[in-house]
Amino acid sequence: MKIERNAFVAPSMLSADFARVEEEVLGLKANGIKYLHLDIMDGSFVPTITFGHKFVSDVRHHEDLIFDTHLMVVNPEKHITNYAKAGSDIITVHAEAALHLHSTLKAIHEEGKKSGISIVPTTPLSAIEIALEMVDLILLMSVDPGFGGQTFIPWSLKKIRDLAEMRKKYNLDFIISVDGGVNEKNVVEIVNAGADLLVMGNGYFNATDRKALVKLVQG
Repeated sequence: MKIERNAFVAPSMLSADFARVEEEVLGLKANGIKYLHLDIMDGSFVPTITFGHKFVSDVRHHEDLIFDTHLMVVNPEKHITNYAKAGSDIITVHAEAALHLHSTLKAIHEEGKKSGISIVPTTPLSAIEIALEMVDLILLMSVDPGFGGQTFIPWSLKKIRDLAEMRKKYNLDFIISVDGGVNEKNVVEIVNAGADLLVMGNGYFNATDRKALVKLVQG
């Protein structure tokens, strides 16, 4: 199977070697990377705790990549300003965590940032259909969020295809991002299903040839 359309790889900082953060980040651009994915976990919405806005700000000083910040937190509206000031370019919130999703997305835009909605594997697309006109990115989780190294859930491919059809139906241009279990073995079918942005943790940082993987996806 060959890749039918180009997409972008967004390495997840969560899987980088934190003892070599600067080296890891500086190496991304050399491999053709344009996006950096930053997973913010609070130990409540998901069981894991990762890093906060200071870490994002510190990493921001090292590179001019597009910072794709994924808030896996309860009450995400309380954190928007901090992550906007830290240097995020895209701020994505979970539909399951944002009680007042409309106002939360509006607040992201008021900070001058692009907005995204993420949904976990069992949340249907119908739950966010009404808000699609407000967003710049939809992030489909293809594993249950909270831990790296999980296996891609197969039904996610249909969900990607359905979202791509929905985008076409409404004549919208939001980015379709996929996060969870994405690696060099399944990138072709994920991109061909309609994904534009592939979030990769172990799939990127543990790849035998990172540059070749990026070239396969991005052309």
